[in-house]
Amino acid sequence: MLLMWNKFAQRLSDSGQKIMATYMQINDPVLAEDGVTLNLELPNEGSKVDFDRSKNELIGYLRGKLHNHDIVIETHVNEEVSKKHAFTPQEKYERLKAINPTIELLRKTFDLDI
Repeated sequence: MLLMWNKFAQRLSDSGQKIMATYMQINDPVLAEDGVTLNLELPNEGSKVDFDRSKNELIGYLRGKLHNHDIVIETHVNEEVSKKHAFTPQEKYERLKAINPTIELLRKTFDLDI
């Protein structure tokens, strides 16, 4: 199943349908215990809508190649918890310090305020 999935993604990519190919390659689909349901996790609701709109051709391809006309693809959104934004100067400084700890040395060297 995974081999056919990847072949179809490559075929889409070669024909210029790069967005759909990218959605297919974000995560490998997981075959459910029932043997006919493929579960695919996508990063956001927009990609889910785009994928669901275009998945009929993929389902037809998989059904034909795998000789299983009961195949269904279910998409699930797995969004990370939204990131906390830094608003105050202290929060911004702490965020920069987390990215590059040497900023503390710079602050001390030049006796800078936050």
